[in-house]
Amino acid sequence: MTRLATERNALGANTRLPKLSTYLDSVRAYQYELQFFFPNKIPGSRNGGLRELSVAVKQVNAAGLKVEDIEVNRLNDKYYYPGKASMDELIVTFDNLYKTKAGASLFQWFRACTYDPVTGYQTPITGGYTLNSSFKAEKVRLIQYDGTLTPFAYVDFIGVYPKSMQLGEHNYATNEFHNITMNFRYDFIDMFSSSITNQSDLLAGIFNPG
Repeated sequence: MTRLATERNALGANTRLPKLSTYLDSVRAYQYELQFFFPNKIPGSRNGGLRELSVAVKQVNAAGLKVEDIEVNRLNDKYYYPGKASMDELIVTFDNLYKTKAGASLFQWFRACTYDPVTGYQTPITGGYTLNSSFKAEKVRLIQYDGTLTPFAYVDFIGVYPKSMQLGEHNYATNEFHNITMNFRYDFIDMFSSSITNQSDLLAGIFNPG
């Protein structure tokens, strides 16, 4: 009998659960929280609407990294080696909450750090060359929880700025919340288990407000 079949079946008088009935339990796609670490100069990043954006997060699309191939041709064959790395975009859908004014808060972030369509300034938060401030947020952190809402793992998207913002459709015939989608660009990605404790304090605290 194969190993998989052995671990699937409860054999003989063995009253223990088969391994596969418990070993396959996994992180749920809906057990997560997204937390934002903003540049300090953005208004509202500590006590305003930006501070509460985590509550408005509805969906986080798949994101990660990939490495380009270096193709080497010799005789009749091709060989491949890892080349430059590139990061995906982090795409987040937000509910346009009344209380936190999510739409206005997201636009404020985009306007301060990426492009202000009113003044025409690029990355106005930097204050031009003389102040030399960064327009990038320290990170956006994805927290994966287990069934008791205990952190299981973290994914950090490092060096983040909003790249695009799109208002969701308005339609009299629909019966759902209005959404806003924002694409973020990040420089690096890091993933680690919850056993690592030398990380920054969590900011949003949806489940443990303080």
